[in-house]
Amino acid sequence: MSSGRNHKIMSLSGRNLDNKTTKGLQYVFGKVLKRGMHGLCFSPYEEGQEPGAQISETQIRRRMEIIKPYTKWIRSFSCTDGNEAIPRIAKEYGIKTLVGAWLGSDAEINKREIAGLIKLSKDGCVDIAAVGNEVMYRGDLTEDELLDFMGEVKAAIPETPMGYVDAYYEFSERPRITEACDVVLANCYPYWEGCSLEYSLLYMKDMFAQATKAANGKKVIITETGWPSEGEGLHGALPSFENAIKYFVNSQNWSNEDDINMFYFSSFDESWKVGAEGDVGAYWGLWDKDENIKFIENTFKKLRRGLFNFG
Repeated sequence: MSSGRNHKIMSLSGRNLDNKTTKGLQYVFGKVLKRGMHGLCFSPYEEGQEPGAQISETQIRRRMEIIKPYTKWIRSFSCTDGNEAIPRIAKEYGIKTLVGAWLGSDAEINKREIAGLIKLSKDGCVDIAAVGNEVMYRGDLTEDELLDFMGEVKAAIPETPMGYVDAYYEFSERPRITEACDVVLANCYPYWEGCSLEYSLLYMKDMFAQATKAANGKKVIITETGWPSEGEGLHGALPSFENAIKYFVNSQNWSNEDDINMFYFSSFDESWKVGAEGDVGAYWGLWDKDENIKFIENTFKKLRRGLFNFG
């Protein structure tokens, strides 16, 4: 006797989109985008800018206007060089904020980042505080140095949930850091582990499960995941227009159906990222570097600022 349900075949791998034409994929993308995301990583840098450049409120507001219909949360990465305006402006638009202090090997910058994060939180602009991003992965600080910063932030703003962002596996390997977190902030990229698009959702679910096990009851948030639309591939992971749409659709459907808090990476393409990440670094956005939505038919792009609205 069969107990199968045809509509559930391969459902763990996401929706079967292989039979869709490019136009059909664009239609599905539009429907999922219209429904809205839990969170979106905010890309502030315009063409010709890179980290260290002064970010203006004008460019932040322009880009916030574009993305505000589609996301409930935004994630920012720094509290200096104008980035501190991102959570303030997000709050004006009614968007919740996961605010990061960018920590690295420069002690003076670290001090300013931590002070900026604390001030923003005291001003009511921070819903979740992220102390550092992939610092252990890069090796910029020791565990003890990072833990000192986390302790400083927790003591200064105990009412604000605090965590640290890194690759999902770091939370299994560094239990002291995991213990210091109120929330576990895990980056999950099947692409960067060479996983083919076909199995990428299953792979991400396993990444999330590993972080959840390490968290030992604490909330786990996926702080970054995404798929590039152009560039050279990595083993079985191939960037393409169609693969980027499929990954977005499958990840967002999983986030919605299983109530997974997920921040998609990223909002806008940023050319400065070509380098350490290879040529794919510049093509992770849902919007291109000129702020045009990438995955909607060209005839609709002129309407990008008002194409969809919640409700």
